[in-house]
Amino acid sequence: MKITKETKELLIDKMQMIQTPGKADLCLVGPVRLPIQQQDLEVTFQWYTWHSLEAGVNTKEAVLDSLATANLAFGQQSSVLVYGDFANSDDALIRMHSICHTGDIFGSQRCDCGYQLHQSMKMIAEHGCGAIFYLADHEGRGIGLFSKSFAYLLQQEGYDTVEANHALGFEDDTRSYEEAIRVLEILREKPVTLITNNPKKLAALQEHGLTANHHIPLWGGLTEYNRFYLDTKVQKSGHMRQENSTLIG
Repeated sequence: MKITKETKELLIDKMQMIQTPGKADLCLVGPVRLPIQQQDLEVTFQWYTWHSLEAGVNTKEAVLDSLATANLAFGQQSSVLVYGDFANSDDALIRMHSICHTGDIFGSQRCDCGYQLHQSMKMIAEHGCGAIFYLADHEGRGIGLFSKSFAYLLQQEGYDTVEANHALGFEDDTRSYEEAIRVLEILREKPVTLITNNPKKLAALQEHGLTANHHIPLWGGLTEYNRFYLDTKVQKSGHMRQENSTLIG
């Protein structure tokens, strides 16, 4: 079944092609009005998503024509939740949030990811302007969900999170922010403030061209189950700890 001309006319204006020499083209779609309720937070974000295109699919029409045969349900696509006048505001917060299937969806207490995602949404709404980049190919710091299950089994046997990744043949952190930065540059030209506990993440983003002057730490969601995990991030990955954090759960 082919997409009709009328359908294309409704969608074309909500698509942006991001083309960078030597890189795969990206198609950015949105904004979609997305009302959200998370516990006591009730707010409406503008939702975007993007997809890295195959060679030859380099126009908006070609993207739409390829949807039914692209098998997108078997891959991963990333998202952006935008709040406020993101393009023009002088001061905007951003969070580069790596997908965590167990923490974000199931509410796992083995990490602090779900807490950080929801708290970032609150911080951005209270600030009045910002964006959350939800990076779908970052599971387990880049090793994928299936491999992460093996890493968790090793952690149950006493490995820390870094040792587990290494034992499976992975680097500690293989995440790339290149696509997210390309999308950010389309949505905003002014500097941003990054929400993160990881100074190395800020440095990596700056090296890849992100215009960010400083960052805001986000520490919390401490439980008896993730204390060792959080300690490892401080001791081995350089994360900053806020000593006023309290145990929950």
